Parts: sequence; C-alpha cells; structure tokens
Amino acid sequence: MLSYNDLYELLRKEKYAELLQPLPKNFIQEVSEYLNDKKFQSSKEEDLFADSVARSKKQLENSISIFKELMRLRKKKILNLVFVATETGMMKRDYENMLAFEKDTFDKLVRALEEGDKELARNMNSKKESEKHTNKLILFNQNVDLFMDLNGNSIGPFTAGQIANLDLEVSTILVSSGKARFVDED
Repeated sequence: MLSYNDLYELLRKEKYAELLQPLPKNFIQEVSEYLNDKKFQSSKEEDLFADSVARSKKQLENSISIFKELMRLRKKKILNLVFVATETGMMKRDYENMLAFEKDTFDKLVRALEEGDKELARNMNSKKESEKHTNKLILFNQNVDLFMDLNGNSIGPFTAGQIANLDLEVSTILVSSGKARFVDED
C-alpha cells in the first residue's frame, strides 16, 4: 500500500526529472485507498488519539496537495509531449510511462491538434481559391477617379493604361461602362 513518503518521493522525482516518471499501474487506486484511509483516521474523535488524529488530518491535507501537484506536473509534461508529437511526428517518447487515462488523453489531444492543423491548411487553401475566383485583372481605358467598392472601401484613382486586380463585381461594372477591359480577354 502507498504511504505518505511514497507519494512525496514520487512528486520529488517528477519535479526534478525532465522526462515523465513511471508510476505503478494501479497508482490512482492506491492513492484513493490511501486518502480514504487517512480520511477515516482523521474522522476519529477519541481523546486518546487526539495527537494521531491531528497528525492524520495534516497528513491528509498534505497528501491531497502532493497528489494535485504531481498530477499538475504530469499534465504539463504530457502537454509538452503532445506539442512535440504534432510538430515532429514522434509520439512514443515517455508513452510507456503514462497511466492508461493519460495515454487516452494524450492520443485525443494529438488527434485534436492534428485536426486543427488540417483545418488551418484547408482554410488557407480555400482562401486562396476564393481569392482566385473573386478578383479579376483589368486594364483601364481611361482615367477613373477615386470611388467606393461594394464593401465601402476606397479604390483608385486610376489612370489610363494602369492595370489593377479588383473584385470581380467591381471589375465587371468598370468593363461594362467602357472604362476598362479584362486583361485576359484580348
């Protein structure tokens, strides 16, 4: 069974090691049993054991703090491993030292970040595609003063012979009015 000193030693090793430290496979169950035992001991209110009850209460509080700190350190290391795995493709570093739920969390986070990267790439590519289809190159036949586009942005002024890459709708209006012509149509 796990003891206070065991728990403290696990925290110390985790804190001072760069790599994720191995824990017993049934670590969570052992911690749970240990904390339940300390709760039971600290709930006794007999005068004969007043010192031991106070000591158990303090040890329970410290044990909970140690466990939370240990889990926080492990989460931080796992998040760093997730980042490394998604950036380099190397996923097995420290994987064997993870508890079952940590492996599951690690795998889910890696998949989530990979999906995010894919979505980013799709968004970048679709933006380029949409820009290709919404802009058109035109050559101005005559001088055109400053005007507003369909979004309220100022465009121009343009001089005769100048080429501009403008929104398809704006380009069509300028071409239909005879002020410009499409560059790709000779």
